[in-house]
Amino acid sequence: MQAPVRYTPAVEDVKPDEADVVRQLNEAFDTILETTAKDYGHAVRAVHAKSHGIIEGTLTIDADLPPELAQGLFATPGEHKVFLRLSTNPGDILDDAISLPRGLAMKVLDVEGERLPDAEGTTQDFVMVNATAFQAKSADKFLGNLKLLAKTTDVAEGGKKALSAVLRGVNSALTAVGIESATIRTLGGAPNVDPLGETYFSATAFRYGDHIAKFSLKPVAPGLCERTGAIIDTSGDRDAIRATVREEMQRMDGEWEFRVQLARDPDRQPVEDATVEWDEAEAPFARVGVVRARAQDSWDADRVAAVNEGMRFSVWTGLAAHQPLGNINRARRDTYRHSADVRARVNGCPIHEPTRMAEPA
Repeated sequence: MQAPVRYTPAVEDVKPDEADVVRQLNEAFDTILETTAKDYGHAVRAVHAKSHGIIEGTLTIDADLPPELAQGLFATPGEHKVFLRLSTNPGDILDDAISLPRGLAMKVLDVEGERLPDAEGTTQDFVMVNATAFQAKSADKFLGNLKLLAKTTDVAEGGKKALSAVLRGVNSALTAVGIESATIRTLGGAPNVDPLGETYFSATAFRYGDHIAKFSLKPVAPGLCERTGAIIDTSGDRDAIRATVREEMQRMDGEWEFRVQLARDPDRQPVEDATVEWDEAEAPFARVGVVRARAQDSWDADRVAAVNEGMRFSVWTGLAAHQPLGNINRARRDTYRHSADVRARVNGCPIHEPTRMAEPA
């Protein structure tokens, strides 16, 4: 197996039009944010607006990692408090019968080290989806998809539910012959799976100290693994996913492996093309820690208010050692902050990154 690729700034290829694409992305996000704020009387996230659960747990970083894995946050063994937010990807809060890809954002607290520019607080965020690659090669391609989503934000749910049912059938037929369509999944054709059983991926590349990597969170607790691929019955309950997650987390503990996939060939594991899946046979995942969560109420009102409403999640919140890489990630820097700033302004509730947790008395 080849040695891991060494990180240098030269791995990125910054295009001259990226600032203009970011401006247009913010305009499309504004369309979504303004529409949903008017509809709900309350501003929500421009993407991944609907949360299905907020879980509190711990990340334990493995000891005695080899040097190539003992990087950044994972260079020092120990335990950190974390919050997990389960979600689906649109910017409007839809009936769960409209089946969509799942997302998981994890905020790691009390992280020491040099911060990314403008990264407030002392946290490290990981933003992941249940897909191994991103839906668009670059931000300008994603812009086209976002404009389509912006136009459908205020469309009646009945039509979206009917379309979702059709697209699920199309997606199932395509999958049966080995064809995956990120567009069909994004528009409502994704299987309506239980988010607790899914494996999540960063999909885009990040600096990993001296190296370059993608991240993943994989369920390993027996109760979670039993739910992998399980379809949730959403008939008669627009929040069926939330109710299912809540019932399951109240009766079982959760455990996930946090894994790192080091790039080993810059051509086979590119930074700039986010649609390329890194073949695990060539660049295997390796465990660097474990996330554990006790049985709990995943829709506890106080935790939901603190995390779902009072926090933001961004790939640009964290350590310089885990700098987001590639065109998609560079575009996320200003757009994520823009969305959070609009949400804070409309709701009259400033969003602050957690700083070091108070020591117990």
